[in-house]
Amino acid sequence: MLGAAGAGLVRGLRAGTQVWLWGSRGRSLTLPHAARGLHAGDRRPSAGRGPLERRPSLPAAAIVNSAPRPLQPYLRLMRLDKPIGTWLLYLPCTWSIGLAAEPGCFPDWYMLSLFGAGAVLMRGAGCTINDMWDQDYDKKVTRTASRPIAAGDISTFQSFVFLGGQLTLALGVLLCLNYYSIALGAASLLLVITYPLMKRITYWPQLALGLTFNWGALLGWSAVKGSCDPSVCLPLYFSGITWTLIYDTIYAHQDKRDDALIGLKSTALLFREDTKQWLSGFTVAMLGALSLVGVNIGQTVPYYTALAAVGAHLAHQIGACVSRTCITWYEGN
Repeated sequence: MLGAAGAGLVRGLRAGTQVWLWGSRGRSLTLPHAARGLHAGDRRPSAGRGPLERRPSLPAAAIVNSAPRPLQPYLRLMRLDKPIGTWLLYLPCTWSIGLAAEPGCFPDWYMLSLFGAGAVLMRGAGCTINDMWDQDYDKKVTRTASRPIAAGDISTFQSFVFLGGQLTLALGVLLCLNYYSIALGAASLLLVITYPLMKRITYWPQLALGLTFNWGALLGWSAVKGSCDPSVCLPLYFSGITWTLIYDTIYAHQDKRDDALIGLKSTALLFREDTKQWLSGFTVAMLGALSLVGVNIGQTVPYYTALAAVGAHLAHQIGACVSRTCITWYEGN
């Protein structure tokens, strides 16, 4: 049963990766746009930029559009109309909660529910912080000028009050956990606040994103077990970070023109024509770390079979996506 649970966990990793990388191939820009919007990467145009960006109406977007008009800017500010970013924040939590379950038992549904609510709130808080930091940049870029703060739909003060409300609710969720997890969860707030600044000062903002998005790999385990087991939590956290480096580097290549023009940095601009080699290295590191998790927790054949499928999927995506979206721009500029 433990091996089967591990296999399901890795299949979830594969599914999340497929959603992100599928978007980078130009088939559905809605999904990567939403995910990177937790912080600063959400810079895809909202409409009217050609057939590749004619996005179907999603249920979440329909819900936001049907909400009372005064509420809609706040719902868009926390990206409720683009839920994939919430999933990417939530998935590492489910990995560790699932792995922490006793052999033969399902994951703790109460914990899964708490972390789901926390993911929605903290993703929304991160989007709000990002847009407050980036409002001057957003006003200068057509693709981001329609964000609620940049467009003037919400003032900076209103955003600050809204942020306080989200963080207060998130604190309520956090206080439902044990003391160790409360302290661990509170420590992540520094990452949430500072990540949007990283693209101004380093070519590795994707690393900062990985550190932030995958904090749940540590927190989920401690919420179930009472503390972190370094032999499991650290390689799981590391694997999530490398996964984030893969998908967000591919996504960053879609924004590299504007990033270069306005002076922002990213791994896409750093790796340039060597992107495929870097992503291949991250993939090897991710698979190695997940294999170590499996060994340390006693996983069985289904886990490693699913892990092999993840590796094959990533190899295909890196080869197909990078050749189309990453290299051609540099050859022509």
